Amino acid sequence: MAAFALTLVWMLTVGIAKVETVDAARDAARAIARGDDPDQAIAIAARTAPPNADIDIGETDSGVVTVTVSVQAEPPGWLLVPLPAVSVGSQATTLVEGDAGDSP
Repeated sequence: MAAFALTLVWMLTVGIAKVETVDAARDAARAIARGDDPDQAIAIAARTAPPNADIDIGETDSGVVTVTVSVQAEPPGWLLVPLPAVSVGSQATTLVEGDAGDSP
């Protein structure tokens, strides 16, 4: 029963990290789409992302931006059981909005 409980806690920790990476990637993509510079978008994503997450912004010439957030999810220290780290990551892709003056 104890092993099952530890496994559930570890799976919950990984799930939370996954949700945080999804939210951080979306936040940064939205920021880039509305015209924020990449440094601002990274700062916005860092507020939502798990600690020590890698945030990468890739742009193309066609106005499409892809934000990738990844992290090594470590088991909680209080578990006192040697569990492996799991790599978790998410991507968000969006079109960069044009200037407001360009639209009719």
